Amino acid sequence: MQVQGVAGLLEKTIRYDQTAFIPLALGGAPIGFINQVWRERLLAHHGELFALEAGVMQLLATDMSYSARSTLLQAAAEAWRDAGWFSGWRNEKFIAYLPDGTPCFELERAAFRPLGLTSRAVHLNGLTRMPDGEVRMWIGRRSPFKDVAPNRLDNLMGGGVAAGESIMDALLREGWEEAGMQAAQLSPLQQALLLATRPVARGLHREWLFVYDIWLAQDATPQNQDGEVAEHVLMTLAEVEQHIINGQFMSDAALVAIDCMARLGYWGDEVAPVQALLHEVRGTVGQNVQGK
Repeated sequence: MQVQGVAGLLEKTIRYDQTAFIPLALGGAPIGFINQVWRERLLAHHGELFALEAGVMQLLATDMSYSARSTLLQAAAEAWRDAGWFSGWRNEKFIAYLPDGTPCFELERAAFRPLGLTSRAVHLNGLTRMPDGEVRMWIGRRSPFKDVAPNRLDNLMGGGVAAGESIMDALLREGWEEAGMQAAQLSPLQQALLLATRPVARGLHREWLFVYDIWLAQDATPQNQDGEVAEHVLMTLAEVEQHIINGQFMSDAALVAIDCMARLGYWGDEVAPVQALLHEVRGTVGQNVQGK
């Protein structure tokens, strides 16, 4: 076991220089975070939408309806795309929330990171207990044709929650598309909650990860349906640990796998440094997580 190596990687994943970002607020309520590059862009080109007040970027759309605010911000995001300010346009929208859980607008998912908005995603750990009692984990390898992180390692399943979807809707959809899981298999699963936050080239990634564990029979094999996963491999936890340390996992998938391994007791009495870091990102199931 390499608990110190995992703890070191986890620390680099979840801790960053928060002074590089200023809050984004709507009606005084924090909804996101913006770096210096985007602060200058928004003030120079979108003064009708954004204003800097006492170190906080204010979104000047307080008195608008959800629909009108969404339309206005979507048009701005399309202008940012056309100006070449960011790439990776997905034609898929996420919902941004106020801290009390009120939806405040929906926006192209590629524009969430420039504004540091908090998105939501579902992740599924696939576990199998071998005849000798050993627990192994199903790991997906992303398709070599994926635009983002081809060939990187992932959980059994992971995907964003689109506007108009519930958490369960997304779990059922992604569970089938990426792993061939049936609805009956996914309904009663244990849930964990993690907040993934890290600077990226586009801005700040902030996402609540709704994490589920599924136990599969020894003769069960996940079957990808949409071509986004090249293969699923049943790995020992030691193999998963080594791939995490080697940096072969997607960042959020590594966080999800580490949390699962800690809950399974993989590191035994040595888990303390990992648990201390996980405590910083674990949420409470049932809490209002949208705007935290």
